[in-house]
Amino acid sequence: MTGVAVVGCGTISHAYLRNLTAFPDIEVIGCADLDVERATEVAAQYGVPYAGEPAEIIARPEVSIVVNLTVPAAHVEVSLAAIRAGKHVYVEKPLALDAEAGRALLAEADAAGLRVGCAPDTFLGAGLQTAQRAVADGLIGTPGSAITLLQGPGPESWHPSPQFLYQRGAGPLFDMGPYYLTALAVLFGPVTRVAANGSRAHTRRTIGSGPLAGTGFDVEVLTHVSALLEFASGATATSVFSFDSPLPRHGFVEITGTEATLAAPDPNTFTGPVRLRRTGSGDWAELPVGGSTAGRGTGVAEMARALAAGVPHRASGELALHVLDVMTAILRSAESAEFVPVTSGFAPVPPLPDGWDPAVALPGA
Repeated sequence: MTGVAVVGCGTISHAYLRNLTAFPDIEVIGCADLDVERATEVAAQYGVPYAGEPAEIIARPEVSIVVNLTVPAAHVEVSLAAIRAGKHVYVEKPLALDAEAGRALLAEADAAGLRVGCAPDTFLGAGLQTAQRAVADGLIGTPGSAITLLQGPGPESWHPSPQFLYQRGAGPLFDMGPYYLTALAVLFGPVTRVAANGSRAHTRRTIGSGPLAGTGFDVEVLTHVSALLEFASGATATSVFSFDSPLPRHGFVEITGTEATLAAPDPNTFTGPVRLRRTGSGDWAELPVGGSTAGRGTGVAEMARALAAGVPHRASGELALHVLDVMTAILRSAESAEFVPVTSGFAPVPPLPDGWDPAVALPGA
């Protein structure tokens, strides 16, 4: 049993806590937030024994992994506090606001002999695992290109406190981009250079729901980004991330190879479908989807099991740093109108073993 602490008890914490409190080899020791009253309420809701300020909960001796669900601007600060307390860290995306800070975070963890994991963990779900196995097994031939699309009007219509999603470290690229870019990285390997452009449709937006409905706030980031990615494998991808479209379209991920095109599932989900269309065929064929659909927190559980087994974990800090490096390169390219190189890399991420599921205890555990 691995003890974890959840730091940051906002909206996303509920998706994590529903699962982490149910996984058989995870024990949630405490919930922490700068708003201790909120931490106490969330802890009570999920039957977590302790609640308090972050430093207090991080320091508890039963805690091995700190799950950092704070806002992006606090990710590095809280992760470093956990590392300096001798704890492993699993952090919500993005890893940091910039690649330099992300590298410094990983270097400090490495020097301390500690691990960093990072969301998204959706690529560990049944849908993207099925897509990864299909590509690895050669069902599309040699992978050559991909197209991804995420667009919509933005989250302010439904999110009760969306301001942080329009500040540095968020926007459609940093908030939603990691799902798509992580999926592409797992399928194609490291990116070597990018080209991009971007725009901002509105300088102010208005909260549409909750107690702050009608409140206006400033937009600090690009809200429409188009990017061209080149991979070390020779493959290319075109990706659009936008909060400026009245027409919502998301979850579009198509991988084209020499023999077929694969329609992967929405990378912000853990499920399918996965479809294949072979060259010369007029119809799509659905592939059998196999794997876990446990949801958020799967990466924490996989990291805990990897720690116990002494093997690398899949939702790694190195993979997250590469995705962060790609996103910051995209922003630099959008500003400079030039190709920007990406120098980071990561080890290949193998598919999960057949039957692996964080909701099912390991044999003999």
